[in-house]
Amino acid sequence: MRFDRDSKFYTVTFTFIVSFVFLIVLSGLNAMTSQQVKKNQELFMVRAVLNAMGIPYENDEEAINVFKSKITVEMKDSYSLFSSEVDGETVYAILFNGSGLWGNISGVLAVDSNVSRIVGIDFISQSETPGLGGRIEESWFKEQFRNEAIVNDKIVVSTAKVSDSKDDGLVDAITGATLTSKSIEKIIATYIPVLKSLLGVN
Repeated sequence: MRFDRDSKFYTVTFTFIVSFVFLIVLSGLNAMTSQQVKKNQELFMVRAVLNAMGIPYENDEEAINVFKSKITVEMKDSYSLFSSEVDGETVYAILFNGSGLWGNISGVLAVDSNVSRIVGIDFISQSETPGLGGRIEESWFKEQFRNEAIVNDKIVVSTAKVSDSKDDGLVDAITGATLTSKSIEKIIATYIPVLKSLLGVN
């Protein structure tokens, strides 16, 4: 039986068959990669928790082992609360999500037991402008928050140059990325009261 390649029936049938084959192929690829994607997402979270808490690790495998052995995870009021003993002190951490300039910013915020200082911050995902807002993932920016005092339940990300003091609750913004920098300030100000509530700190 010969098909008229100029007929509508042939065009519709051919389009349907090609689309069906592509759908099967894509479904298969999705099924094969979904488990790996899930594992990668969990690994990003594990590394962010350890980084924020200041717990060292050498590689991904060690990160997973350290996380399993040193981190306690507890669900409180729908929040995942992480805790660990670091240098003889109890450190707590929480997953955060907030709006950046272009999309969601997610990560981990770690504090001391009194929620009086930031122990550290790390990011899991963000879609800010590369070379500008995307620089929130750079070490120099994140390290500013380590051991910084929490003043009035927040850390101010200042567009003016700040001192090296760890007691004023001030860190430097990213030049040319004021809105993203202020987004991080807002996210921290949102989650500090949450941490205080979860830990029963006044």
